[in-house]
Amino acid sequence: MEALKNKKLYVLDMDGTIYLGSRLFPETIPFLERVKAHGKQYIFFTNNSSRSPQTYVQRLNNMGIAATREDIVTSGDVMIHFLKTHRSGKTVYLLGTPDLVKSFEEAGIPLVQENPDIVLLGFDTTLTYEKLDRACHYLRNGAEFLCTHEDINCPTEYGFMPDAGAMCALITASTGVKPRFTGKPHVEVLEILEAKTGISREDMVAVGDRLYTDIALGANNGAASVLVLSGETTLEDLEKSTVKPMVTLQNIGELETEA
Repeated sequence: MEALKNKKLYVLDMDGTIYLGSRLFPETIPFLERVKAHGKQYIFFTNNSSRSPQTYVQRLNNMGIAATREDIVTSGDVMIHFLKTHRSGKTVYLLGTPDLVKSFEEAGIPLVQENPDIVLLGFDTTLTYEKLDRACHYLRNGAEFLCTHEDINCPTEYGFMPDAGAMCALITASTGVKPRFTGKPHVEVLEILEAKTGISREDMVAVGDRLYTDIALGANNGAASVLVLSGETTLEDLEKSTVKPMVTLQNIGELETEA
């Protein structure tokens, strides 16, 4: 793990990396304690935009992790930052859960139901046919298509459930319009983390269970990367992939944090 020495910030995926469903991995808390003991930092980052950051804080607290709002960044946060920075004043038709809608409203993003500038899809577990129909209509009429993240499946304790990337594929099949993504593995994630922490991406380690999001975040954008085999990716998947981590581990407990 020589390549990971002297890194300052661990960017930790959540589901499949530190817990799976409602089950906290036993290695997680000892790892977090080691990070702090060695004078380093960690931040929890999830592409799952179906829940608000505060919901994740409560979830982690209930699992025994003393997290605060400052410890959490979601793909919803990245998209809000992107909209404020690059699409200021543009109106948005949002396909998202009540949690995500609340986050966007609190951030001052102008949400509308008619004639939006942007159709924005999150991981909408409340998705309906009416929402899909409206979104496709607006896209055919020239609205821009954005999505918080491109994960195809979300790991659960019982297997996988369709995620935002799969929902986007349905919309694209109907309209021919492809979305712009801003969550992992895209550079907008590291930009918000640099702004939030003051740590450069060269001093970050992206840790997660997905090759095309977690590992590609580091591999494509100048950060280190660690794959854990506790979630979606198998060794067979890794062998077939063109995206390779710097280090592959069975679980987060094997990740050394010493300088």
